[in-house]
This record gives sequence, C-alpha cells and structure tokens, in this order.
Amino acid sequence: MILNSLSLCYHNKLILAPMVRVGTLPMRLLALDYGADIVYCEELIDLKMIQCKRVVNEVLSTVDFVAPDDRVVFRTCEREQNRVVFQMGTSDAERALAVARLVENDVAGIDVNMGCPKQYSTKGGMGAALLSDPDKIEKILSTLVKGTRRPVTCKIRILPSLEDTLSLVKRIERTGIAAIAVHGSWEHSEDRCGKREERPQHPVSCEVIKAIADTLSIPVIANGGSHDHIQQYSDIEDFRQATAASSVMVARAAMWNPSIFLKEGLRPLEEVMQKYIRYAVQYDNHYTNTKYCLCQMLREQLESPQGRLLHAAQSSREICEAFGLGAFYEETTQELDAQQARLSAKTSEQTGEPAEDTSGVIKMAVKFDRRAYPAQITPKMCLLEWCRREKLAQPVYETVQRPLDRLFSSIVTVAEQKYQSTLWDKSKKLAEQAAAIVCLRSQGLPEGRLGEESPSLHKRKREAPDQDPGGPRAQELAQPGDLCKKPFVALGSGEESPLEGW
Repeated sequence: MILNSLSLCYHNKLILAPMVRVGTLPMRLLALDYGADIVYCEELIDLKMIQCKRVVNEVLSTVDFVAPDDRVVFRTCEREQNRVVFQMGTSDAERALAVARLVENDVAGIDVNMGCPKQYSTKGGMGAALLSDPDKIEKILSTLVKGTRRPVTCKIRILPSLEDTLSLVKRIERTGIAAIAVHGSWEHSEDRCGKREERPQHPVSCEVIKAIADTLSIPVIANGGSHDHIQQYSDIEDFRQATAASSVMVARAAMWNPSIFLKEGLRPLEEVMQKYIRYAVQYDNHYTNTKYCLCQMLREQLESPQGRLLHAAQSSREICEAFGLGAFYEETTQELDAQQARLSAKTSEQTGEPAEDTSGVIKMAVKFDRRAYPAQITPKMCLLEWCRREKLAQPVYETVQRPLDRLFSSIVTVAEQKYQSTLWDKSKKLAEQAAAIVCLRSQGLPEGRLGEESPSLHKRKREAPDQDPGGPRAQELAQPGDLCKKPFVALGSGEESPLEGW
C-alpha cells in the first residue's frame, strides 16, 4: 500500500472547477493570478491518458502528456504543481490507478468525475452513470486511495432523494478520500442525452449540500452556485455559508471572468482577456481553444467589432492582432524559436551524433509556419518551380531523425549546394519545408509567403497539379499555433460543447 501524501488542504479554499475546453493551462494560471487556491483541469478520459507519454518540454518549461499521434492531452508547469488537481473520467479502477500513477508526480491531487451527465461520459459508464453503481464507485476510489501518493477526491451531483444522496456520500467517505465536491442539482435520467438544450436548469439546492456537509467529517466543496448565487467575490462566501461547505468551487462565473476570485472585485474584461491571451501564446495553446475561451468571456459582446474580429481569427497571431497584441506575439514566438535552437544545439552535442562534414552546408535558424503562406503554396513548391525554370535537377532532400527526442532535420541539395535549418522539427515534412526556406532565402528568391506569390507558380499548378512532387498535401500542413513544440489538443473528452462545472 502507498500512503497518500495529503499535502493539499481542501478547507476554506476558492477553487476553479473542472470545465471541458476551459480548464486548460492558460485559464488555470489566470485563475491562480486572481486568487484561486486550487485549480482543476478539464476532465480527461482514462483511455486517452494511459496511451500518453510524459515529456519534459524544455522550450515551454512544461511537462506534457503526449498521445501517440503527438497531440498534447495534458500540459502543466511548475507554478501550478502544488495546486492543480487532475480530474479523470473513468469507469475502471485499474485504468484509473494507471493514470493516477502516470501524473501523480506533476499534480497536487487526483479527482474522479462522478457527475457529468454528458453522453460522451455516461455512455462509457463514467460520470453520472457511476452514481447508480455505488460498488464501482467504492472500488475505484479505494483503489486510488491505496495506490497513489496524492490526495484523492471525487465530484458528484446530488440524487433526487436526500436519503439516497446521504447514503451514497457516507459510503464514498469510507473509501478514505480527502474531500468531496458536490454539485447541488440533479438530472433526470432522460436528461443524459448529451444535448445541453434538453437539460432543464434545476435550481441548486443549498439545503442538500448543507445536509451533506453536516453528515460528513471530510471537507465538502460546494459547486453549482454560478447560475443563481455567484456574480461577484462576496457571493462566494455567501454561497459557502448557505451550504455550510468547507470550500467553494466556481465554474461558469470563473469562465466568464476569472477575476471573480479577486477580493478587490472584478477586473475589466479587456484586461482579463489580454492577460489570458499572453498565457495562451507563452504556453502554445492551440488557437481554437484560446478562441473558445475568449468567446465565453465576451458572451453578449460577441457581436461587437472586437467580437467579430475574434470570430474571424484563424490563428493565434490573428487573435493577438484582434486584441492589440501583435507585437507581443512576434516577440514571444521569436524567443521560443531561439530557445528551441539553443536546446537543439545542446542536444546534438550531448547525444554524440555522428560527426558529419557540414562545412559546405548553408544554415539558418528557420521554421515553416503554414499560416504565413497561401493555402496551396509551400516553399518546396517554390523551390521546385525555380529549379525547373533554371533547368536544374530537382531538389534532393535527405532527412534524419534524432533518437533522443524523435525530432527531424533535413538537408536539401540544389545545384550541388546543401542547405539546412538549424532548428529540428517534429515531422519529416516540416523539416523539408524549413530546408527549402533556407535555400530560397539564401538565394534571395520568393518563398511563396502571403503577398509574394508567383503567378507562374499558380499557372503551373492549374495545368499539371500532379506533376509536382514537392506540392502540398493536407497532412503536410503545420498545426496552427505551432511554435516548434507539440500542438495543444487537449479538448477534454471530445469536441462536444462544455458542461460547465465538470
């Protein structure tokens, strides 16, 4: 048996609730800035997490849990390590334990979602489906308490019957968990259809949460007050007193404006959004997730000029420009690229890679950014077109993968001259595009960036699109928001709309 290290206290705390597509690293850090004591990540499904590999991202100073397809499912950093709780969706005790052991050195606590009524959760026997299977609840929680070093909690929704609710929470307490979060409303079974508009808004029952708090000896965390109770900081304490809970967990009110945790009162939304965007860029948050969270903050202002700019944005750069942070984006991405270059050079020395005679190779620290090019144009296309016009042999690419971190570097040979980017990349195709850029720039040739397309290139593409071996393919496109690191993907349990508070 592993004794839990109960270093995380759940008494008298302000807590950011787990929210799908919202509780990612930028939002968690922002909530901590504004006074939250504990922050929960969005629900992450055990089957996804057990496939992940733990990777230290030295460029971002983060720890990433990366899926086999190189998607980052969960990203965290040292600043939140002692205050972030990892929430998982699970229906199996052994899988839950495997995930807990995977992440326990990088988080402060482990939580099991036992209240989400969304179909993606309940159809796998997770979330609210667990509420009808107390035996499984007991097995999952007991296994986690005995097997992980971190305090274990769960988040439930009350049952239609007070008697059944109290019976369940007493059984949960006996498993040895550190605290229990309670959403003070219940769902009809027919509401578990995954369609938000078909779920009625049941009022939050402060009385039931109070009854639970009076019954249990472990901390009870009250949740669900955003709809009727919490509009400003003082309301959080009022909600806590009304429920007699040890702590309060805030969902939608924090999603709308994370400065709800600030004693001094709400900060202007413009200030909050700019601060959020800075974190999103610094930690390479995927632009679709950044955009989603900003839309939740804007709410009724989505039809404003700034809201329309946000709606039209198709990259992190465009989001930054919409909020007057274009210069910040450029400076930050340059710093991250430079850091990647330094680390790549250091890694090459440490790995003792075969010494290659590169005295004749022209090198530059460049990367291929898909966003800077028209949809159908790439540097490889431009280089191939130039070679054809000059009656040169077509470019030859030699690409190698570095075993230590599985990154790629490519050398392109044109007219017996070799060209290479000093920045290693995450795929063979991206590395080849970077090598092509080095060649084009060293020759002073256009590389197809927006505003410098070659008419002849478009003409040739229309006439013989399948004769260009260097042409673009869908899988060759870089992920928007790529800053030489793994792309953010962790959308929690899928692409569905979020269920605030879970």
